[in-house]
Amino acid sequence: MTMSALKVLHDLLVGAMHVERRVDPFFRPVVDALTRQPLTRLVQALIRARLPDDGLALAQEKPIAGEDALVASIIADMSTYLRTHYSAGHAQRGGNTKTHGVVRGELVIHDGLPAHVRHGLFAQPARYPAWVRFGGPGPALPPDIEDVGVLSIGVKVMGVPGPKLLDDERLTQDFTAISTPVFTTPDLIANAKLQAAIGRGLPLFYFIGPGGHLLDALMQGLWSRTQTSPLETPYWSCVPYLLGEGQAMQYAFRPVAATRSRIPGLPGRPPDNYLREAMARTLTQDAVRFEMLLQVQTDPRRMPIEHASVRWFDSGGTPVVAATLELPRQCFDTEAQLAFASRLSINPWHCLPAHRPLGNQNRGRLKIYQSLSQLRQQMNATPHVEPDGSERFDSPIAP
Repeated sequence: MTMSALKVLHDLLVGAMHVERRVDPFFRPVVDALTRQPLTRLVQALIRARLPDDGLALAQEKPIAGEDALVASIIADMSTYLRTHYSAGHAQRGGNTKTHGVVRGELVIHDGLPAHVRHGLFAQPARYPAWVRFGGPGPALPPDIEDVGVLSIGVKVMGVPGPKLLDDERLTQDFTAISTPVFTTPDLIANAKLQAAIGRGLPLFYFIGPGGHLLDALMQGLWSRTQTSPLETPYWSCVPYLLGEGQAMQYAFRPVAATRSRIPGLPGRPPDNYLREAMARTLTQDAVRFEMLLQVQTDPRRMPIEHASVRWFDSGGTPVVAATLELPRQCFDTEAQLAFASRLSINPWHCLPAHRPLGNQNRGRLKIYQSLSQLRQQMNATPHVEPDGSERFDSPIAP
């Protein structure tokens, strides 16, 4: 099949997905309640059955062949996309691209945590100011109803003392997560293939073409959906981090309230930025809270370090609710505050040594995130700044 024919087929499939997104809320809640958990268990069993037993210990890493070359390939493809699709002054993030909002918050570390989780940021009860960015999947900026149904959260905790693994920020600890419990690609090898497919304008064929990743597509399909609000979905880290020496964790942010916003206009066309508008309506009226859960690795085979398609939550042990992310009532949807997002660099390597990122995807992120952040900020002439929570914009904070 010629490239032009492939592109026509690809665009037809994407168009079908856009149609489904407009009717998804009318049937998806019932389907998810009946089938999502059993189907997830089945798909996860099939994924685990194909994994080799590397004989690794808890929190032990094993580099994959050619990591440096894979990282260089990913950086090259994503940089080319940014330069091709965005002009100077308008460059966006290569991933988690569309900013739905950057809001002020606090991360409250709970008292009385079990001894095995009292490491690093969780060593003692405390309150830390935070900037919280809610974003879309990327790398494009489509109307909200036409995205792939995956949202992202980036939490920049400030005022955190102690040495950090990156020296461009002194007092921050960053957490990143997405609204599916496993990552889009299992490892850097697959990630490089996906970025190449995006560069050709054929990302769906990474999943369903010859040699595609059908099981990963099924996992993403089970958990992606037409979102009602970035404040109304859980988020998972999908990749592991240290929780003190010799212990690994993944984390999640789970909304405390069970409310669901109405999406205006369905099955027609909602406003292009209806997700931001839903956030703004909520935070103007009410505070929002997320519980932060830590899932500690208990089995190195069932909860692998180097394979990001395996779901850790529900794979062993009970997650610990270690903190609460509090978002007070506020007005955030102004041009000045949205522009602030372009100056933020949210990188999981902005962290305490006790929370060092683990696994090949995280090792790749070290250079990928730095390189793309520098490119974006160079294109926009917006140099990186380390926030401290004292930032003020041209909108009043709601009382």
